Amino acid sequence: MSEPDPDLSGQHTAPTQPATTPPATTPPVTAPTKTRQSLSTRTGTTWMSLIAGALILIVLLVFILQNLDQVDVGLFFWHFSLPLGVAVLLSVIGGALVMALVGGLRILQLRRVAKK
Repeated sequence: MSEPDPDLSGQHTAPTQPATTPPATTPPVTAPTKTRQSLSTRTGTTWMSLIAGALILIVLLVFILQNLDQVDVGLFFWHFSLPLGVAVLLSVIGGALVMALVGGLRILQLRRVAKK
Protein backbone atom coordinates (compact mmCIF):
# COMPACT_ATOMS: atom_id res chain seq x y z
CA MET A 1 0.00 0.00 0.00
CA SER A 2 1.29 3.39 -0.84
CA GLU A 3 1.13 6.34 1.52
CA PRO A 4 -0.89 9.38 0.41
CA ASP A 5 1.07 12.33 -0.87
CA PRO A 6 1.32 14.94 1.97
CA ASP A 7 1.00 17.80 -0.51
CA LEU A 8 -2.30 16.50 -1.80
CA SER A 9 -3.93 15.37 1.42
CA GLY A 10 -3.59 18.70 3.30
CA GLN A 11 -2.39 16.95 6.43
CA HIS A 12 1.22 17.18 7.39
CA THR A 13 2.38 14.40 9.60
CA ALA A 14 5.89 13.83 10.73
CA PRO A 15 7.33 10.43 10.05
CA THR A 16 7.32 8.32 13.16
CA GLN A 17 10.46 6.64 14.36
CA PRO A 18 10.48 3.60 16.55
CA ALA A 19 11.09 4.35 20.22
CA THR A 20 14.52 3.36 21.31
CA THR A 21 15.91 3.17 24.78
CA PRO A 22 19.33 4.52 25.47
CA PRO A 23 21.96 1.89 26.05
CA ALA A 24 22.51 1.00 29.69
CA THR A 25 25.72 2.54 30.90
CA THR A 26 27.36 2.52 34.24
CA PRO A 27 28.31 5.85 35.76
CA PRO A 28 32.00 6.62 35.42
CA VAL A 29 34.09 5.97 38.47
CA THR A 30 35.62 9.19 39.73
CA ALA A 31 38.17 9.82 42.37
CA PRO A 32 36.74 10.98 45.69
CA THR A 33 36.59 14.76 45.82
CA LYS A 34 37.79 16.76 48.74
CA THR A 35 35.01 18.60 50.50
CA ARG A 36 35.82 22.21 51.09
CA GLN A 37 35.23 23.26 54.66
CA SER A 38 33.35 26.46 55.31
CA LEU A 39 35.54 29.35 56.32
CA SER A 40 32.83 31.00 58.40
CA THR A 41 33.43 30.79 62.10
CA ARG A 42 31.68 32.18 65.11
CA THR A 43 34.43 34.75 65.50
CA GLY A 44 34.18 35.81 61.85
CA THR A 45 30.41 36.14 62.09
CA THR A 46 30.75 38.22 65.25
CA TRP A 47 33.33 40.45 63.55
CA MET A 48 31.06 41.05 60.55
CA SER A 49 28.12 41.78 62.86
CA LEU A 50 30.20 44.35 64.74
CA ILE A 51 31.17 46.04 61.48
CA ALA A 52 27.52 46.13 60.32
CA GLY A 53 26.46 47.51 63.72
CA ALA A 54 29.13 50.21 63.57
CA LEU A 55 27.98 51.26 60.08
CA ILE A 56 24.37 51.48 61.27
CA LEU A 57 25.43 53.59 64.24
CA ILE A 58 27.33 55.95 61.93
CA VAL A 59 24.24 56.36 59.74
CA LEU A 60 22.11 57.02 62.86
CA LEU A 61 24.59 59.61 64.11
CA VAL A 62 24.52 61.42 60.77
CA PHE A 63 20.71 61.33 60.81
CA ILE A 64 20.54 62.80 64.31
CA LEU A 65 23.13 65.49 63.53
CA GLN A 66 21.21 66.56 60.41
CA ASN A 67 17.90 66.79 62.32
CA LEU A 68 18.70 68.96 65.33
CA ASP A 69 15.56 71.13 65.14
CA GLN A 70 13.77 71.13 68.51
CA VAL A 71 10.30 69.58 68.61
CA ASP A 72 7.81 69.51 71.47
CA VAL A 73 6.85 65.99 72.50
CA GLY A 74 3.89 65.14 74.70
CA LEU A 75 3.31 61.68 76.11
CA PHE A 76 0.39 61.34 78.53
CA PHE A 77 1.20 63.94 81.17
CA TRP A 78 4.87 64.44 80.24
CA HIS A 79 5.83 67.34 77.97
CA PHE A 80 9.39 67.90 76.87
CA SER A 81 11.47 69.21 73.98
CA LEU A 82 13.88 67.04 71.99
CA PRO A 83 15.85 67.30 68.78
CA LEU A 84 13.86 65.83 65.90
CA GLY A 85 16.42 63.10 65.18
CA VAL A 86 16.40 61.91 68.78
CA ALA A 87 12.59 61.93 68.89
CA VAL A 88 12.38 59.81 65.72
CA LEU A 89 15.06 57.44 67.02
CA LEU A 90 13.24 57.01 70.34
CA SER A 91 9.96 56.31 68.55
CA VAL A 92 11.63 53.64 66.40
CA ILE A 93 13.15 52.03 69.50
CA GLY A 94 9.74 52.08 71.19
CA GLY A 95 8.14 50.40 68.17
CA ALA A 96 10.84 47.73 68.11
CA LEU A 97 10.27 47.01 71.81
CA VAL A 98 6.52 46.64 71.28
CA MET A 99 7.17 44.32 68.34
CA ALA A 100 9.61 42.23 70.40
CA LEU A 101 7.09 41.99 73.25
CA VAL A 102 4.30 40.79 70.97
CA GLY A 103 6.63 38.34 69.22
CA GLY A 104 7.88 36.98 72.53
CA LEU A 105 4.35 36.44 73.79
CA ARG A 106 3.47 34.61 70.58
CA ILE A 107 6.52 32.37 70.94
CA LEU A 108 5.52 31.50 74.51
CA GLN A 109 1.99 30.73 73.32
CA LEU A 110 3.27 28.40 70.59
CA ARG A 111 5.59 26.63 73.05
CA ARG A 112 2.68 25.94 75.40
CA VAL A 113 0.65 24.49 72.55
CA ALA A 114 3.60 22.36 71.37
CA LYS A 115 4.09 20.86 74.85
CA LYS A 116 0.48 19.59 74.96
